[in-house]
Amino acid sequence: MQKGQLFVEREDSFHWAWIILATCFFSLFINYSIRLGYSVVLPEMLRTLGFGRTAGGSIYNAYLFSYIALTPLTGYLTDRFGARRVITSCSLILGFGVLLMGTVTNLWMACLFYAIVGVGATGLWAPVITVVQRWFSPNRRGLALGILSTGYGLGFATIGVTFPWIVHHFTWRYAWYFLGTGALMMTLVNGLLLRSDPEDLGYLPWGQKNGFSRSNEVDVATPTKNISFSTVFKDIRFWLIGLSYFSIAYSLYGITTFMVDYAKYQIGLPLEKASLLATVHGGSQVVGVLTILPLSDYLGRKRTIIISNSFITACLIGILFTGNSWEILFILVGIMALFYGATFPLYGACAGDYFPRDMMGTVIGAWTPMYGLGAILAHWVTGILRDTTGIYDYAFIINAGMAVAGLFLICLVKKIKVD
Repeated sequence: MQKGQLFVEREDSFHWAWIILATCFFSLFINYSIRLGYSVVLPEMLRTLGFGRTAGGSIYNAYLFSYIALTPLTGYLTDRFGARRVITSCSLILGFGVLLMGTVTNLWMACLFYAIVGVGATGLWAPVITVVQRWFSPNRRGLALGILSTGYGLGFATIGVTFPWIVHHFTWRYAWYFLGTGALMMTLVNGLLLRSDPEDLGYLPWGQKNGFSRSNEVDVATPTKNISFSTVFKDIRFWLIGLSYFSIAYSLYGITTFMVDYAKYQIGLPLEKASLLATVHGGSQVVGVLTILPLSDYLGRKRTIIISNSFITACLIGILFTGNSWEILFILVGIMALFYGATFPLYGACAGDYFPRDMMGTVIGAWTPMYGLGAILAHWVTGILRDTTGIYDYAFIINAGMAVAGLFLICLVKKIKVD
C-alpha cells in the first residue's frame, strides 16, 4: 500500500484486536508470575540454599542486567521485524530459563539461569505493549493497556496464594517448574495468534474512525517526517520521562521485592500471612489498572502519572511509621499497589503520546534500561543495608526519597503541542 492510500477496513463483527489483547494478557500473566513471584519464592530459597539478602538481590539483578542490556535491541527488532517473531522467540527462551531455575544449588547457577530468564523477558514487555498500542487507536490505549495490565497483577496475586500450597506439598523448586511449563505453552499460542499490525489482517486499529493507512497516520505530537533516533534522544522529554521512570522504579522495587521477607523476619508474620501481601498487592494492581489506565485517556498521561506518583510517595512514607502493625502495612501496600500496577504501562504509553507511532518499540526499549537500573540499584542498596543493619528502615527511607524525585521530574515534562 502506497503512502496516503485510502485503507478499507474489514467489516467483521469481531475485531482481531481483542484476540491480540487476550494473547498478550496471558503472556504478561505468565511473565509477571515469574518476575514478581521471585519476591514470594525468595525467603524459602534463601533459607534452603543458605543465601543472604544481598545474594538474593544479586540473583534478581542478574535477571535485570540481561533484561536492560537487551531490551533496547528487542524494542528495535519489534519495529524492524514485527512483534510476533520477537514475542514468540522470547517466550521460548523464558520457558527454558525458568525450568532451569528449579535446578539451582548455588549462587552462580541461580544468577546464570535467572539471567537467561531476563533475556526471555525482554520480549514480554516493550514488544507486548507496543503491539497492543498499534492495534488500538490513541484514545483507546488507556483502556486496552488497563485490561492488558491486569495480567501481571493477577500473576502476582496467583503466585502469592499458590506458593504456600506448593511449598507444603512439594518444594519451592516446583513453583519454577510450573511457571516454566506455562511459558513454553504460551510460545505456541503467541506464534499462532499474534499479528504485528492490524494492516496485516486488513483492519484499522480498534476505535479509529478514519480510513487511512498506517503510513498516513500520525497520532502523536511529533510528526513522523524526518524523525531519527538522534532526534528522539535529543528531546528533553525523553530524558525527563526516562529519569522519572528510573526514580519511581527504584522506589517500587525497593519495597516490593523484599516486602514478604520484611513482613516475615522484621515484623514476625508467619509465611502464609507474609505471602498474603503478594496477593493483596496483586489484587490491588488489578483494580488499579482497570480504573487508573482508562482514566488516563481523559485526564492525560502526565497528569495521571503525577497523581499516581503522589500516592506512591505517601504510601512509602507511611510504611516507615507502621511499626509492627501488619494491618496498616497491608492497607498501605494495597493502596500503593493500586498505582504500582498502572505505573509501568503509563510510562510506556507516553511513548505513543509523545513520539512517532513507528518508533514506539524503540522508545520504550530505550527507557527500559533506566527503569532496570533503578530496580538493580534498589536491590543492591536494600540488600546491603538490610544485611548490614538487620532492618529495612534505612532502605525504605531512600525508597520514599526516590519516589519524590520521580514525582518532581514528571512535573517538568511539557505538554504535547498538537500540530
